[in-house]
Amino acid sequence: MEAFLWSTGVVALGEMGDKTQLLALLLATRFRRPWTIVAGIAAATVVNHALAGLLGHWIALQLGTTALRWAVGLGFIVMAAWMLVPDRIDDEAADRGGHWGVFVTTVIAFFLAEMGDKTQLATVALAARFADLPSVVAGTTVGLLLADAPVVWLGDLLARRLPMIWLHRGAALLMALIGVLALLNVGGVFD
Repeated sequence: MEAFLWSTGVVALGEMGDKTQLLALLLATRFRRPWTIVAGIAAATVVNHALAGLLGHWIALQLGTTALRWAVGLGFIVMAAWMLVPDRIDDEAADRGGHWGVFVTTVIAFFLAEMGDKTQLATVALAARFADLPSVVAGTTVGLLLADAPVVWLGDLLARRLPMIWLHRGAALLMALIGVLALLNVGGVFD
């Protein structure tokens, strides 16, 4: 349960103001099929984060405890800095593959947008930290959906009312705190 809860929280925070959240808004305003779009986001995320989780699990097997602690800690600190750089997405991203239907377009666009993204890298780090790979993938998927599904349903209303700069700063602060706690091995997580 710990792996699931950490994964959900970290990715939900990391997704705030992310380019895939902007992609969710773009798809919602273009297609106006929220259930289909959310289903496509879920499918793409499960596959993408399962692959990222497998990579993280493999990394954990290759590194010793101390090296893993430093890699995870520094990884979260780098992600915190990355949170302070605003994401943008070009309008063509949602148009690619549009003739395949809303679901397939969403799956392809989200899978590609998640490649090398903060939340994918967070999934790698979380899978390296927690041995329970299914809980990590489920948690990161739920975290991404917690951040993106409301954007799909509330779309433009949310984009106008939420101060993204403060969401980025708050999420960056929490990611940096997680990184420092990992480096200091608070709670003996890496023992």
